[in-house]
Amino acid sequence: MALQPAAGARDLHPRDVESNRRLCDLLAQVYRLWGYEEVTPPTIETLETLEAGGAINNRELVRLVADQPLGLRPELTASIARAASTRLRQRPRPLRLWATGTTFRSSTDDGGSLRIEERLQSGVELLGDGSAAADTELIHLLLAAAATLGLQERHRPTLLVGHHGLLGALLEDIASDQRPLARRALTGYDPLAIEALAVPEVQRRRLQSLLRLRGEASSVLYQIEQWLGPVPLIASLSATLASVGPAAEGMGLRLQLDPSFQPHFDLYDGLVLKLVCQGGEAPVAIASGGRYDGLVRRFCTDPLQGAGTGFGFDIGAIRELLQATAGPTVPARPWLVAVATAADLPRALERLAECHGRGEAAELCHQVCADGAEAERIANERGCCGALYLAASP
Repeated sequence: MALQPAAGARDLHPRDVESNRRLCDLLAQVYRLWGYEEVTPPTIETLETLEAGGAINNRELVRLVADQPLGLRPELTASIARAASTRLRQRPRPLRLWATGTTFRSSTDDGGSLRIEERLQSGVELLGDGSAAADTELIHLLLAAAATLGLQERHRPTLLVGHHGLLGALLEDIASDQRPLARRALTGYDPLAIEALAVPEVQRRRLQSLLRLRGEASSVLYQIEQWLGPVPLIASLSATLASVGPAAEGMGLRLQLDPSFQPHFDLYDGLVLKLVCQGGEAPVAIASGGRYDGLVRRFCTDPLQGAGTGFGFDIGAIRELLQATAGPTVPARPWLVAVATAADLPRALERLAECHGRGEAAELCHQVCADGAEAERIANERGCCGALYLAASP
């Protein structure tokens, strides 16, 4: 009999489950304040939907044995975009939705064994609006949600911002056969791959400079403008980032513009985002997202509604970040309600209800106790804060 969970899976203990629920509730409160409505996309989808037009590598999909090609969702966005373009297509745009759910990704470890990783995700999707205002709303909402999580100065939160269109414009003068290789070298931070490109030396030097170009938004955009000229995308992105600057500064978050940054999944064709914090030993990505108009258009026949942008928080990563960087904590413990005789069980249930009515945690001792000392001993063994012992009724 197997005594361990499957490779990549984890048992969550009560403290972890409670922490996950608390974090999800904090985020949900923010989503609702911003006018977002909750949906629950299916865990099982067709592979055609899950692959998102090739944006998600099919090797990362967990496939199911069924009469039609099915799998478990690796993220929530594609399923929500499909539902918004079908069952919710009559709803007015922009459509603001949020969801929480488990995602599943397949990978192979160093030994060649298959691993299936579960992640709890909470995030939002803003559909049917392709304007810069939607991008601005998304970043402000991301910051508002992150502000509720209890991040501290020691976490050094940094929001990485990139733009698919900006990177495309910077690669426009690269020969078409070398352009995909150049993009891969930049997004993979691979200077050796840049050296191997068959491009003129002046272009190679620009790509090397671009690989190192990241930091404060205005200075990065100034440098890009020297290369591209005053294109509208630069002005639009500058205005968006300027509008969120005060909010970021207010919560001690650093904005970093990185024109070569792209998220893990190739879903995005516009603004892209990743929120990174410093963990106990290494940086931890706790949220990511961006604009995915092309994905929505795969499901949507109305060109006016073919737009979407969103983000997702990795709840497990946030929980582990906060636990790893916090000092030891003592979780709230329940009282143990114990009785001297079985006949006093109704009294114990009444006392239990009194505690619950005051908002105090309390649990019932199922065995009778000869005295208060025995009740205290059992309470201590169970990790309770103390015993409420009810002596025998006269």
